[in-house]
Amino acid sequence: MEFQRFTKTNILTNSLIVIIYLLWTNIIGGIRPEHYFLVVLWVVMFYSFDTSRRIVIGFSIFIIFWIIYDSMRIIPNYEVSTVHIKEPYLFEKYLFGINFNGELLTPNEYFARISNKFMDFISGFFYINWMPVPIGFGIYLFIKDKYLFLKFSIAFLLVNLVGFSIYYIYPAAPPWYVELYGFDLHFGIPGNRAGLARFDELVGIPVFANIYNKNANVLAAMPSLHASYPVIVLFYAIKKRLGWINVLFAIFMLGIWFSAVYSGHHYIIDVTLGICIAIITVTLFELATKYSFFEKPIKKLTKIITIDKFN
Repeated sequence: MEFQRFTKTNILTNSLIVIIYLLWTNIIGGIRPEHYFLVVLWVVMFYSFDTSRRIVIGFSIFIIFWIIYDSMRIIPNYEVSTVHIKEPYLFEKYLFGINFNGELLTPNEYFARISNKFMDFISGFFYINWMPVPIGFGIYLFIKDKYLFLKFSIAFLLVNLVGFSIYYIYPAAPPWYVELYGFDLHFGIPGNRAGLARFDELVGIPVFANIYNKNANVLAAMPSLHASYPVIVLFYAIKKRLGWINVLFAIFMLGIWFSAVYSGHHYIIDVTLGICIAIITVTLFELATKYSFFEKPIKKLTKIITIDKFN
């Protein structure tokens, strides 16, 4: 079908999307530069070329994920359910406590006492790639296998939705919170780099400071979605039969899991739950797509974003 840059339908639809999005972001806490950037990106890519339109439509699933995550600031999870601070700490210590100099420590506390520059760099390197790797893998799939790209993207969104739901059911403080504030509950505290601050100091760039200052929800340590993402990537990489690259994804996965604990951002129980959520959600999603009711929409969208010269 010939590319039609402007039609009454797409102009009306996009205008409504932009207006609703900006009104919504204004309600949830004010429009920031990144919100305008997202709007401009969408509009420019949608109307520039046939190729750019198909790309932005394909990656709209990731845009939906971002909007949902950003919107969580309108109703903080601590206003919905009781915040758990001491409980996960004691449970972690009970399951994985480490005796160090006569004191029983959580693994986070243990790593904080034996940290060194090499491990600080390694953990920061893995942790900073928690999102670039899934997005990079998504770009690869978009080019090579659009059907699998859509399945990967939808599975990614579903895992996040499950994780976000648990954030509201069981708000939990991260290890660094206990380190800074003890077991007392404080509302409205900013995000914190925790052990990743040492990486920032090593490289001389406030990489994680810029990320965690914008954290939409501090009391949401369980589950660790950082731990979930590499599981999703590895699952679909194996389905794509990427050979030795799968080994790299497996190393990346283990690195992320370790970094989450080493940096003081998650307990091992958070990581374990994140892994379980990813495995269960992806498995159920894959089973569901064996039925035409779920598979047909994915195949239809695959045709919409398919570009002959990319295949």
